[in-house]
Amino acid sequence: MSRCLIYTPTYFTFVLIYALIISMKEIILENGIKACVKQNKDTPRVALTLNISIDKPEKYAGEYSLMNRLLLKGTAKYSSEEIANILDEKAIELYTEMKSDYLRLRFVCLNEDFECALSILNEIILNSTFEEFEKEKSKLKGELMAELDSAKVKVSDLFTKTVYKDHFYGHSYTKILEQVDNVSKEDVISAYKFILKLGRKSLVLVGDVDEAGLLNKYIGHIPSAETNISEIVTPDAISREYAEIIKDDANQAQILQGWRVPTIGSKDYVTMMLLNIILGASGLSSRLFLELREKKGLAYTVRTSYETHAKSAVFTIYIGTEPTNIQTSIEGFKEEIAKIKTIPVGEEELHNAKNNLIGKQQFLSETNSQQANIMAYYSIMGKPFNYRETVIEDIKKITSDDIIRCANEYFTDEYVLAIIKP
Repeated sequence: MSRCLIYTPTYFTFVLIYALIISMKEIILENGIKACVKQNKDTPRVALTLNISIDKPEKYAGEYSLMNRLLLKGTAKYSSEEIANILDEKAIELYTEMKSDYLRLRFVCLNEDFECALSILNEIILNSTFEEFEKEKSKLKGELMAELDSAKVKVSDLFTKTVYKDHFYGHSYTKILEQVDNVSKEDVISAYKFILKLGRKSLVLVGDVDEAGLLNKYIGHIPSAETNISEIVTPDAISREYAEIIKDDANQAQILQGWRVPTIGSKDYVTMMLLNIILGASGLSSRLFLELREKKGLAYTVRTSYETHAKSAVFTIYIGTEPTNIQTSIEGFKEEIAKIKTIPVGEEELHNAKNNLIGKQQFLSETNSQQANIMAYYSIMGKPFNYRETVIEDIKKITSDDIIRCANEYFTDEYVLAIIKP
């Protein structure tokens, strides 16, 4: 009986929800950009995240990665060294990050340096010169080749370009290395201008500030495109496929099996998140860890992941094991999938998995920076800024029947199996 009480709304829960509502203020900037200001009183550092949607596949794999790296390499007003010095002197942490569906620009700074950080961000957005092009291209290639020395990275790369074959989402490290030499500086500049002009924007500001005026001053005149239609299509359905690479210097076999599954916004999004926790994302208590590592001794690392994009998502199982255990490990995957498809999850296991997932959701939104990132992410993916609260409430409603239904619907014989072995 006590387990049910944890999910029953209490006075304290309503107070927290009310506090969240009154601390959030959604605004529309002068240029039409959707923004949210969330006031967290008595916090010394303010965080801002601006997401710009990616609505067109890149011409060559690596074009967007280069664009992202070059945004901080100088503007019409500042050289890359001058930008670095200003950020260092003011202790401003400013980043640009390339995701599959959006470009993220974000910073964290002391409250008193907020306008300075905004002015630097404005200069980068509007006046980047994309200097050091050949140098950054060479560095990108070197870093990717170094990453691919890892068998674990290599199997992930193999899986990605197989499960998303002939699609923008399949632009893996090896795809970038194959095509990046075709990318010119003009390609990068043209791609950025397209994204800046036509990409949807979503902005979140979190901290002890309420500076809508400054947001309009520095962000309120960049282009906005709320009506732009994405040219990135939903990937074609997959059929059962096996991909293998022989790596002579590998000490282990790396196995990655995965399925296409619903993405964010679908009716089964939260159920897939919970399936991930139950099967392999909750560490020592997950089923695959207990069965394949603890009981059968097949590996030190075994886990699942649920990776979402705007137009698709994949659910994967990974294990690193002795080459002699490859078939045994694959059979172990099959056994655990069969169990989750046929045997109802017990009340205690379901209760613990829900608490684990809710705890992760709360842990990943403790700081101002984390809150700005997650709220801007949900917004650019077409959800409300406070969608995390909906996710938490939906987690509480999931039943063992939902788990069985989803497992049977999506863990089919249509999967990709990628293996790296010596």
